[in-house]
Amino acid sequence: MVVSVFDLFSIGIGPSSSHTVGPMRAGAMFVDEVKNRLDLRTITRLEVDLYGSLAATGRGHGTLGAVLLGLEANAPESIDPHYAHSRVAEIDATNRLRFADAKDLDVSSGAIGMHPLTIKDRHTNTIRFAVHTDPAAADYTPEQLAVAIPAHEAVFYSVGGGFVEREGQAVSVGSATPVPFLFRTGAELLGICERENLSVSDVMWRNEIATRRPEQVRAGLLEIWRAMATSIHNGFTATAGYLPGTLRVKRRAPEFYSRLVARENRVDHADSMDWLNVAAMAVNEENAAGGRIVTAPTNGAAGIVPAVLFWALRYLPGLDEPQAKDAAVVKYLLTAAAIAVLYKERASISGAEVGCQGEVGSACSMAAGALAELLGATPAQVENAAEIGIEHNLGLTCDPIGGLVQIPCIERNAIASVKAVNAAKMALHGDGSHRVSLDQAIETMRQTGMDMLSKYKETSQGGLAVNVPEC
Repeated sequence: MVVSVFDLFSIGIGPSSSHTVGPMRAGAMFVDEVKNRLDLRTITRLEVDLYGSLAATGRGHGTLGAVLLGLEANAPESIDPHYAHSRVAEIDATNRLRFADAKDLDVSSGAIGMHPLTIKDRHTNTIRFAVHTDPAAADYTPEQLAVAIPAHEAVFYSVGGGFVEREGQAVSVGSATPVPFLFRTGAELLGICERENLSVSDVMWRNEIATRRPEQVRAGLLEIWRAMATSIHNGFTATAGYLPGTLRVKRRAPEFYSRLVARENRVDHADSMDWLNVAAMAVNEENAAGGRIVTAPTNGAAGIVPAVLFWALRYLPGLDEPQAKDAAVVKYLLTAAAIAVLYKERASISGAEVGCQGEVGSACSMAAGALAELLGATPAQVENAAEIGIEHNLGLTCDPIGGLVQIPCIERNAIASVKAVNAAKMALHGDGSHRVSLDQAIETMRQTGMDMLSKYKETSQGGLAVNVPEC
């Protein structure tokens, strides 16, 4: 299977790709299975079980609400964030769900199981769904209900970046259509670039147009950027106040943005880094508020790739004309996606699996390599920039306070965006040769994630999550 740029960058809602977007998709997938197998009118009972990280931090990540919305046949790509918030509140108040948007079912506490200490072998982010059709189910005792055989059940894994896998099925991500340049490692990608005399973005472009018309690829990438830019704008112009949850975290991007606009005519080179910081924070505050954002490659790290592109379009010379800007957007996103393929194929982009190094670290690497290409880097320099981006995020833990994608996530995106720009500039000062390859750094990230204690992998059981009181 070939992973596409449109698999890696998908439009959805916050606050988490693995804990919100993936579970919603899993719920919708289960609904499709049930609709193909059963008469919805005969369903009497629903069971949902959340395991591992989904249960441990599901409250702060909005996981249960996302699952219920998916079971009502909603999709993260199309659901309106305002509707999502109001509908989840309504389900909470009534304990009633419209399964498949057709069948009214009870979802009180007995229907939903939370198992934070149960870690499944395939992935910690595990969801089990089951439906019963026995018309006598309402008369069962609790003991009988515990052994009642479901009419249909399925287990899904939310493996990061909004990607979902189903138990009993082979992992299938992307398209089965052959592409001209298949690569799974940085070395293979560099070999293709050298042999074919292509840039990194050219290689990804050739692969994309093997499955879509060129105008579709270009239009799709520009639509992704419009969604990213909208999330930045929404974060800039949001009403100042507090983000959802018990932490009482203030939205800082609106005030930060207003101060920058007020002094925009003054000459201050430090302002470029301020604009980079505020753009990243704006996206991640929108994410934390459950707004519409682009998974890049995850929601928790969604601010980095857009912020660096925002900064590049604002400050790099020669990008004043709309055509030049559009071309830069396409090149940047294709390069970032090519780098993301390496993480998806060789390691993980799931904070629950390898810690935040797999989210913020991979996003920093993607943005660094993509910016380097916009700056005119050779493929070797792009690879070097991407390697610098991940090397200096190795070991990064995922320890969100209260299970909320706020502290340290919002500031962490801003810091990683600055790192990405610095990594690209450092790579441009070299000739592309360096001691540590991107492949070696990615493998180190994978091994570090495997060695990392589970309490540092999106469980809120270690690090800042236990050393900083929630209130």
